[in-house]
Amino acid sequence: MMEIVQIPVLSDNYAWLLHDAASGETVAIDPGAAQPVLDAAAARGWTITAIWNTHWHPDHVGGNAAIKAATGATVTGPEAERAKIADMDNGVGEGAMLSVGEHAATVWAVPGHTAGHVAFHFADDAVLFSGDTLFAMGCGRLFEGTAAEMFGNMRRYAELPADTRVYCGHEYTLSNGRYALSAEPDNAAIVERMAAVEALRAKGEPTVPTTIGAELATNPFLRSRSAEELARHRAAKDAF
Repeated sequence: MMEIVQIPVLSDNYAWLLHDAASGETVAIDPGAAQPVLDAAAARGWTITAIWNTHWHPDHVGGNAAIKAATGATVTGPEAERAKIADMDNGVGEGAMLSVGEHAATVWAVPGHTAGHVAFHFADDAVLFSGDTLFAMGCGRLFEGTAAEMFGNMRRYAELPADTRVYCGHEYTLSNGRYALSAEPDNAAIVERMAAVEALRAKGEPTVPTTIGAELATNPFLRSRSAEELARHRAAKDAF
């Protein structure tokens, strides 16, 4: 089993630790801040051996330098964004393979939020790290890309097995769900899910990871039938 640990950082980000007990390897994904991630690893007796970044935004790479200095970890990120990610050792793109012990991940190029954004898909583990592309009941803003690119990402994600667990970069579910309710007021699955989300957030508990199956039922962006429909949802959500 690959252990996955969720680490809240900054105001609403999640960093992730992946650990393989057999090899002792530990990967930090999108460490927006160093100390919480280092503390979480130390509390478990783990040493971070690698850092993987999905994209260049500071709230995803801000902890790279300090973690690398403390542990000697190598930093891997999208080759297309190498100039924007300090201390990056290895650049990857579509189809590259990465591993945590014997757990293999395929790199997917998923532009739209940023031009070089990547995701990490562990097919055998039914796990996807989507960064800021696919969120629980939402998708990332189109800062550097197009609705067509994001729609392509959504179609690709939609083809994954329904039980695939999705680990995204932010706790945005409550606001995403409120928009989803406005977009699909007659969707009973959204109504039911929002009740659960509101209960979790009232207790300060996370709402992610999610699953592809849950998103297919409740996420207006993943449910969009065209790039134009996604673009309409994105513009409406931006102004919501």
